Amino acid sequence: MKTVTVLGSTGSIGQSTVRLLLDNPDKFRVVALTANKNTELLSEQARLLKPEFVATEAEAIVEAASMQADIVIAGIVGLAGLAPVMKAVERGARIGLANKEAMICAGALLTGAAKKFGAEIIPVDSEHNAVFQVFDFAHPESVEKIVLTASGGPFREWAVVDLKNVTPEAAVKHPNWSMGAKISVDSATMVNKGLELIEAFNLFPVGHEQLEVVVHPESVIHSLVYYNDGAVLAQAAAADMRVPISYVLGAGARLANDVARLDLARLGVLNFAKPDYAKFPGLKLAEEVLKCEQSFHIVFNAANEVAVEKFLAREIGFLDIVKVIAESVGAHRGRQIAELVDVYALDAETRARARELCARAA
Repeated sequence: MKTVTVLGSTGSIGQSTVRLLLDNPDKFRVVALTANKNTELLSEQARLLKPEFVATEAEAIVEAASMQADIVIAGIVGLAGLAPVMKAVERGARIGLANKEAMICAGALLTGAAKKFGAEIIPVDSEHNAVFQVFDFAHPESVEKIVLTASGGPFREWAVVDLKNVTPEAAVKHPNWSMGAKISVDSATMVNKGLELIEAFNLFPVGHEQLEVVVHPESVIHSLVYYNDGAVLAQAAAADMRVPISYVLGAGARLANDVARLDLARLGVLNFAKPDYAKFPGLKLAEEVLKCEQSFHIVFNAANEVAVEKFLAREIGFLDIVKVIAESVGAHRGRQIAELVDVYALDAETRARARELCARAA
């Protein structure tokens, strides 16, 4: 029986994880559950799973990550998840990383610590988990490129001129996935796919020039890895986060679940297209930031978090999100990131600047 801690158990990733744990009571024992504000759901989860420890405060969440557990599912959204993830890494856990911001902002620090302490970081994002399943880590030199697929979000077929009228309600209605508000908005701007490019760069032994995005509206194929012999390996599954989470929880042995199976004959046709950079300039900006040093990744992420928060609060428009990110990145001149305190310092500075930019745009 494996022991499991779920960081962010009331979020979309956390709830999918809890469902799998409840479906497999003979395979897992829950050590800790953590949440931010949804204490009512957390209490219900605790009643069902009977964890040793439950936390809602920041320090207690870090303590939960420090507790001995075989597997830690890191589902906290935003940079708030970085400190708990690092604690889990430092005790050598197997980490199902759904907190992409941690890898984006401190990728070298996390992977360095994982090597030092013997931790295993397995991405939970469907795209990165798909790459992980088909990437030949024993022969990385044989990989030509990694292609991450993107649904294109809810505005894929909208005219550019109409995007200025996008409301928060429309932006959070993802066509394929059930996700939290922040990630749904990121998908709507396609900034999420840009963040995933940066995350992939930190997760896999490839150069930035070996990373691409292709729009795939059906969200059936989650990623593809191209090899130097002409082979292309792809991972396909229903658009359900329980698939990658099951892979992490299985720890080498696939965990059965009741996710709907693909019926390719019924699907009939799968579509692919190049991204429309005129409609989604945030993705193009991310591709440029990907080529820059780590500090630019932190700025890109922090500015986006602030801008999305202000958009959801109706303080700025949809198109202002990428404008705020671009101005924040444009003002940055680079900085060495040697430890976590450097990450937090630059993040705080960027957020303050981004709030000023949002106030001007309001």
